[in-house]
Amino acid sequence: MPTQTSYKSVRRGSLQFWRAALFAGVALPLGSLAAAQEEPATVPETAVEGEARQDVVVVTGIRASLASALNEKRNSDNLVDVIQAIDIGKLPDQNLAEVLENIPGVQITREAGIGKGVQIRGTNSNRTEINGVSTVGSGSGRGGISFEDVSAAMIASVEVTKASEAKTIEGSVGGTINLRTIRPLDLDDRLLSVSIQGEDSSLTTDGIKPRLSGAYGNNWMTGAGELGVVGSLSYAEQDATAFRPRVDRDNFVAANGGTPNAQGFDFLPIQFLIQDYDNYESKTTNFAGSLEFRPNNLENMKFYFDAIINDQERREQSSRVQASGVSDLAGVSVPDEFETVDFGAIGGQDLGSIEAAVRGVIPVQSDGSDGNLRFSGDTNSRLTNSKIFRLGTDWTLGEKLSGRVEVATATSDTTTPSVNTTLNFINPNAPTGSSNDNGTPFVYDLTGDRLTWGILQDPAQLGPTTEQLLDPANVMLQQVQQSRSKAENSEDAFRADFTYDENDNFSFDFGYRFNKTSSLNDDVTSSYSLSAFNDSPRGNLFADVLVAGPDNFNAADGRSLYVRDFLVIDPQLVADNPQYVLDALNAAIAANNALTGATAAPISSPTSNQAAFFDIEEKTHALYAQANFAAGIFRGNAGLRYVQTDVSSTGNTLVNGLATPTTTEGSYDFVLPRFNLVADVRDDLIIRAGWGKDIRRPNFDSLSTSYTFSTSPNPAVNLGNPGLEPQVTESFDLGAEWYFAPSAVLSVGIFHKKRTGLFVSQQQNPVETPTVDANGVTQLVRDVTDPCEGGGIFNPIALRNVFAPLNAAGVQDTTGVAGVCVPTSQLVNDSGETTQKGLEAAFQYDLSAFEDRLGWASGFGVLANYTHLSFSPGDGVWNATSRAATVFEATTGATNVQLPVTEIDLSEDSYNTTLYYEKYGLSARARYTWRSAYRSEDFGSTSSYPWGFPVVQEARGQLNASVSYDVNEHLNIGIEGVNLTESPVQQSCVNEGGLLCFQGLTDRRIVFGASYKF
Repeated sequence: MPTQTSYKSVRRGSLQFWRAALFAGVALPLGSLAAAQEEPATVPETAVEGEARQDVVVVTGIRASLASALNEKRNSDNLVDVIQAIDIGKLPDQNLAEVLENIPGVQITREAGIGKGVQIRGTNSNRTEINGVSTVGSGSGRGGISFEDVSAAMIASVEVTKASEAKTIEGSVGGTINLRTIRPLDLDDRLLSVSIQGEDSSLTTDGIKPRLSGAYGNNWMTGAGELGVVGSLSYAEQDATAFRPRVDRDNFVAANGGTPNAQGFDFLPIQFLIQDYDNYESKTTNFAGSLEFRPNNLENMKFYFDAIINDQERREQSSRVQASGVSDLAGVSVPDEFETVDFGAIGGQDLGSIEAAVRGVIPVQSDGSDGNLRFSGDTNSRLTNSKIFRLGTDWTLGEKLSGRVEVATATSDTTTPSVNTTLNFINPNAPTGSSNDNGTPFVYDLTGDRLTWGILQDPAQLGPTTEQLLDPANVMLQQVQQSRSKAENSEDAFRADFTYDENDNFSFDFGYRFNKTSSLNDDVTSSYSLSAFNDSPRGNLFADVLVAGPDNFNAADGRSLYVRDFLVIDPQLVADNPQYVLDALNAAIAANNALTGATAAPISSPTSNQAAFFDIEEKTHALYAQANFAAGIFRGNAGLRYVQTDVSSTGNTLVNGLATPTTTEGSYDFVLPRFNLVADVRDDLIIRAGWGKDIRRPNFDSLSTSYTFSTSPNPAVNLGNPGLEPQVTESFDLGAEWYFAPSAVLSVGIFHKKRTGLFVSQQQNPVETPTVDANGVTQLVRDVTDPCEGGGIFNPIALRNVFAPLNAAGVQDTTGVAGVCVPTSQLVNDSGETTQKGLEAAFQYDLSAFEDRLGWASGFGVLANYTHLSFSPGDGVWNATSRAATVFEATTGATNVQLPVTEIDLSEDSYNTTLYYEKYGLSARARYTWRSAYRSEDFGSTSSYPWGFPVVQEARGQLNASVSYDVNEHLNIGIEGVNLTESPVQQSCVNEGGLLCFQGLTDRRIVFGASYKF
């Protein structure tokens, strides 16, 4: 057990390691600067929670980081995985999610090719800490700070705890991620270093983006004691782009059904087409600083203060080209080619197969009304300022008692400004009616596993020319949505931790923690729609805010069929001066009123949505006691954690348009036993076992009594549930680790998690009445008056679109009229029990021991890991939509098709393999990661489940690599590549290998630069 004597030797021994780690991980985000050549040092087997624990350190290069991380894992009494600072720096990306992907059991999800979400053992329900302090996110979730908000340049090491101890803060299902920074009193020399990099994306049109960082650290002996300070500052810009085409084929044309395009077989026609161009431009500033002081007269006491400040500005400049209204031509358009789609089986029901359109032309409707071409600009930005402050003291009293007392606060303030617009293209070659849209012909080709479509520019088919597509007079303003919403999250915490060392074989940890956590959400929004022709200003009245949209949608895969020419509201102008854009649009509305005699109201400023407001506060008291033991070949710990939480949820209740604040209160408590056992059966063989319980609290928006509306009729309105209780996880781990050579390991482990009270969604759908239109096509019509007696909730701002009732001519009025019944969704605790179980295997080895025989080839090394996961669902189910039910009943007669609720983002199989080389100042690494198919909610341009189920993201692999070279002991140069093969994302509806409905075409990113230490 640690004593004061061992602590002093630990401190001296760790100085050299931390100096090297700081150079590599904090000062040098390029990560290619080899640490100074120094002798190996001895560091402790354990350390205070939130700080690094280390045994034997080799202070050079990739092998240094791997060796020290492996030693920390080996000497821990519970199951942890560690990546040390130089390992982070050596990776081909500074994104922390990409870093964590190297750990067995960890899978990640990406947005526009950038690592964003981290799944540990198949779940997103994890916690993120910095130096052992809980972090808070920018939204209503529980996972903590977003990895895209944190620069790897400020992190010394990353620890993932998979088997908790009693002193581990509750709240994780998969694991706890702790990002650790440098302790300044561990430096043995002044630190000063700088780094400069540039990043280039294969899909960006904005050129190279800069990354800058620097670090300073030092400590001094003063008259009052030993004082240390360290700080790192980084600034990075990034341009992330992804192309996300979407094709909906969820309608139904019956064989010989009497429609003009009926075939001798049932088939799926084209229902909707989208060309989604996602672009996110971010500017991130990070500061991490620490101050430590050890008084002369109190050598057994240390005071410390940490400050971590992150400022993230993430601007979206995306566009969507939409072919809507083509559903009215589902019974008219004759496909040129079909494919057979096999839906597989769900819930034991064979869903059969059906033909689906893959190539053809969608003509203009005979009256010129459909299909409709729309151009949307999306500027959903996020401005987040996060701060973490920590103040505390470590102390030792006598030979047996030691402890830590700490106060900490974490805050995150976020605003989400946006001005999203939609323009209708008025095809001058087609008849124009009374609505502000008319018909445009389209052509599509879905062969070769590619979703390609475009505008048919054939004069014989009334197709528009390029000049007409780019003429401002041919677009009309259809919709403007604004947001100035804000979210404020915080956690204030006090903790006191104590250790009583009875002897070298037994110690006792105990402590108390109090935290007050709050989450406030205020949706400040407005929605403005125009539907009548006379009300809608043409683009020539606001031409100064129009620009041509991006014309490089073919840059990712070389497609020839796409929409090249279209107009959007200038997204850069929206970001720089949104009020100018709004003033220009309002001036155009006023000018149009004067021209046409219309009385359209101006666009109003956003107002607080009282129905969406919530303010939730939690107060939690936690007590723990833990016995640490060592006897013979056995070591470990056993303890209990008691948690008691009071919850207060305030929202608004609306009655006849009047808001009344309503507060709902509740409380709960849990006793969480935790046990870890390690057997050192041989010098090179370790057996581990762990068992424990944890809880996962619901997200804050799930506890609120508030809700928000979408302008689309498809997404369900999410209703909060203040009575939602935390889910409980019981975990068991068993594993073996064979350290068969220095800095080498072969490990295998199994785990089993039983979860009760899983959060599952219950959806109530509005009645959809089948109605045959004038073209002989069956349309599903919803109630458009409040209240919705048949189910769902009335959404006053949702456009009716394909759910609109038929007009006097027997066709749907889809011209932008708002107000329709939509589904509702509410999270409840699953009455059943779910299980997650899996296997993890890892291998690490290098050839350095064979230098005398292999020479230069001894610089090679390899890392590999594999994870297999399985999930057994509870009682929750997802239901097929009305259209899907029609298709399934036609294919095999299947009815009431339900998919058991599964874990989102869980791949059954995943692996990653890294081959590296390090010698003669040259450092190179190539890493290939692969994961099998999984259910995903990230499918772009809609928030409702297609066909009623989350999409299946098909299996995908990605190759990253880096090369760097030490020019001399001060200067290093390097280059890194991410997604070198530009691997696409393929997403299928219903089942794996089913109906291709979404794609994600992501970029290749190259980072190059230099770092210098003084």
